[in-house]
Amino acid sequence: MLERCYRDGVVECGCDEAGRGCLAGPVFAAAVILPRGYENGLLNDSKKLTARQREELRKEIEGAATAWAVASVDNEGIDKMNILRASMHAMNMAIGQLTTRPEWLLIDGNRFYNETEIGYTCVVKGDGKYMSIAAASILAKTHRDEYMKRIDAECPGYGWAKNKGYPTADHYKAIAELGVTKYHRKTFKLVR
Repeated sequence: MLERCYRDGVVECGCDEAGRGCLAGPVFAAAVILPRGYENGLLNDSKKLTARQREELRKEIEGAATAWAVASVDNEGIDKMNILRASMHAMNMAIGQLTTRPEWLLIDGNRFYNETEIGYTCVVKGDGKYMSIAAASILAKTHRDEYMKRIDAECPGYGWAKNKGYPTADHYKAIAELGVTKYHRKTFKLVR
């Protein structure tokens, strides 16, 4: 069972990203504030859920959350600032889009470049420990997967609807045969 909150009585926002290790497409980040007393036994790290469970939970989270936002930095932005900074920037953008201002941020991972004036705590593997970070991991993942399915139709042959831009053998093979697209991260190793 995931922890409901880190600090009781404080408006907390969970933040997580999706797509850091991909060869193509943006990195997405989500920020989620869950209402006090929120319960959901299915909520978990997005990587431990099926695609169907993630989609069902996405609807539930977007309907129940006090506030939520999703932001992204595209592959060109990633190439300019590097993937770590791009991930942090996407998190900060998502936090900035929230309709309710959080009093504390729970960040998945071991570091954060804070562009806000809000205090924060980094939690390694936080998406498997805190409900708000798990909720953010689900929104970031589902919104990114949806985007990759959309651009798969634009660039057929790379398998993005299935591999979501991750470095699979088929994705490397497609790059070798079809070349690099406008969605690929040029600073990443695109050949095996």
